[in-house]
Amino acid sequence: MKTPEDSRELIEEQINMLNENPECANAQYNLGVSLMQQGKLNEAINFFEEAIANSGRMFEACVNLGYIYFKLGDLKKVVRANQQAVAIEPRYARGYANLGFAYLQMSQTDQAIAALCKAIEINPEIVQAWSNLINAYIQNDDIDNAIAIGEKLVDFAPGFALGQNNLAFAYYLKENYEKAIEHLNKAIELGFGVHPDFLKELEPYRNK
Repeated sequence: MKTPEDSRELIEEQINMLNENPECANAQYNLGVSLMQQGKLNEAINFFEEAIANSGRMFEACVNLGYIYFKLGDLKKVVRANQQAVAIEPRYARGYANLGFAYLQMSQTDQAIAALCKAIEINPEIVQAWSNLINAYIQNDDIDNAIAIGEKLVDFAPGFALGQNNLAFAYYLKENYEKAIEHLNKAIELGFGVHPDFLKELEPYRNK
């Protein structure tokens, strides 16, 4: 576990490297990470942008920029940052997963589905991408595909509570209340904080 002293030493080390080589992308990236972890987001943005400008392979810096822009509430910049990441590294699944999530937040469901499917194709173990894909299909009023994706997710990650919850909601929309309650109960058992309105909607069926 890094202490504040460790962080200060790292920052000083990276600054010294930049004094020797002002275009050192690795030092700029490391400074961006340290500042981001300290909540100094605008300063971190500057160093990440410099790292990207000075290196043709800084896709991690692009993704970190996307994270910062999400924290700042700028979804368009989240999209641009992650688009740049996957343009640099087309096999970077996390970049596509982040793109899909941003598109989903913007209600651009077709783009979300395409990006999330690409993320899963590259790395099927990103459970959050599967969960977001359930929501994207629900948002697109394609409940059958939402259920199909949800069943695949809980089959290989039964302990992922959010996946159980989202699948329960898909079954609820399909009016399959037995399956909805089954997965809702699993989500609750796993400690998931189910939305009170959803609990209220299913309460009459849970008591039967």
